[in-house]
Amino acid sequence: MKKIALFPGTFDPFTIGHFSIVRRALGLVDEIVIAIGVNDTKVSYFPLEKRIEMMAELYKDEPCVRIASYRSLTVDFAKEVHARYIVRGIRSVTDFEYEKTIADMNRNISGVETIVLFTEPQLTHISSTVVRELLRYGHDVTEFLPKGMSLSE
Repeated sequence: MKKIALFPGTFDPFTIGHFSIVRRALGLVDEIVIAIGVNDTKVSYFPLEKRIEMMAELYKDEPCVRIASYRSLTVDFAKEVHARYIVRGIRSVTDFEYEKTIADMNRNISGVETIVLFTEPQLTHISSTVVRELLRYGHDVTEFLPKGMSLSE
């Protein structure tokens, strides 16, 4: 049976930290579905379509990566795409405590397991939130994005 993992997030924008998690997770599973969760209560910097477009371009030559979006519980979407695993990256103890609670609940209600990958030390300071803040103030964020990813139209 094919090992499919779901990597959920808002990815607003997709950073080198996210890219690193996907690269490393591909060594553990056969396929990764990068799933952009849509939360109508959150105001995003980039429209959903732009985020999908940026990631699709980044992974256009990678047959083991699919890009999707969803508006449901993450575990329900995982079942929909036949993912037996959810991949999560952790930068800090705070991330760990939150992710452990969610992983326990997900496993309890659906049987979907969570694979936790610790962020590479040189990337722990990078988050979409910080990158968005830099963008708002006109800073170049190229160094925090995967090579080849463009934020321009």
